Amino acid sequence: MQRFLIMLFLCAPLTGCYYMQAASGQWEVMRKREPLSDVIEDTKTGPELANRLRLLSEARDFSITVLGLPDNRSYRSYSDLKRDYVVWNVFAAPEFSLQAKQWCFPVAGCVSYRGYFSRDAAVKESKRLAAEGFDVVVGGVAAYSTLGNFSDPILSTMMRWDDTELIAVLFHELAHQVVYVKDDSSFNESFATAVEEIGVSLWLESRGEMAKMTDYVAGRELQQSLLKLMETARSDLGSVYESNIDVEMMRDQKRERLKTLAEDVAARIARSGGDNSVWLSREMNNARLISMGLYEG
Repeated sequence: MQRFLIMLFLCAPLTGCYYMQAASGQWEVMRKREPLSDVIEDTKTGPELANRLRLLSEARDFSITVLGLPDNRSYRSYSDLKRDYVVWNVFAAPEFSLQAKQWCFPVAGCVSYRGYFSRDAAVKESKRLAAEGFDVVVGGVAAYSTLGNFSDPILSTMMRWDDTELIAVLFHELAHQVVYVKDDSSFNESFATAVEEIGVSLWLESRGEMAKMTDYVAGRELQQSLLKLMETARSDLGSVYESNIDVEMMRDQKRERLKTLAEDVAARIARSGGDNSVWLSREMNNARLISMGLYEG
C-alpha cells in the first residue's frame, strides 16, 4: 500500500515549474470538494458509493471520540478526480547504492520522493533522472495527507480499497497530522501504521465485525513478509555495492539478486492466494527497493 505526504510551497526561481504543478494539482483536489452529506444525499450518487461515504463519516467521528485524532475539517468532504491516482511519486537511487535521492523543501524538510499530479510529468522526470544514471521508479498514489494544512477530502482514488482498508487509510492519514518529523519518512510511516493498526482493531471491535480482522491481519502479515524479503535483498546488495569487484561483475550480481527477489516475492504472493502478475511484470531496481522500504515499520 503505497501512501504520499506532500507540502506545497511558494515558487522559487529554479523550481517554479515543479511548485506550480503542485499548487495547481492541490487546487484541483480542493476545488472539487463537496460535503459528504451533500454527496450522500444526492440522487445522482450510486447507492454503493453513498453507503461507503456514510461509513467513512462514521469512522471519522470514531477517529475523534475514540482514537483522539484531530477534530478538524479533514475527510469531511469528497473529491471525484475521475482518474486512477491522485499523484505519481518518483523515486531515484544511484546504480550501486541504496541511498535514496533526496528532495529538500522549506518547512517539510527532505523527502525520498518527488510527487506529480500528472503521470506524464512524473514519467518525464523519471526519464531525466534515468539519463543521469539513476535507478528510477514511478508509482501511483491513491491517497495523501497535507498534514492538516488543508482540509483534505476523501478521494475517489481511495475507493479501490475494501471497507476495512479504506478505514485503515483514513486513520493512517489522520495520524500524519499528529506527528510529522522532518527528514524522517521512515519514522513518519511507521508511526502512522501503528495508529492505523490499533484504530482498525478498535473500530471493528466496536461494530462487532472482528471476523474482518482476520483478512486485515493476513494482509499486514503478507506485507511484512514481503518487506523482510526486501530487507534481506537490501542487505545482500549493500554488501555487493561495498565490495571491490569490478563494475561489470557488480552489475551482474545486482541483476541476479534482484531477479531472485522478484521471483521470491511473486511466489510468496501466490502462496497467499494473491495475484502475482503485477510483481512479475515490474522492474526491480534500487529505487523500487527504497520505495517499498519506506513503509517498513
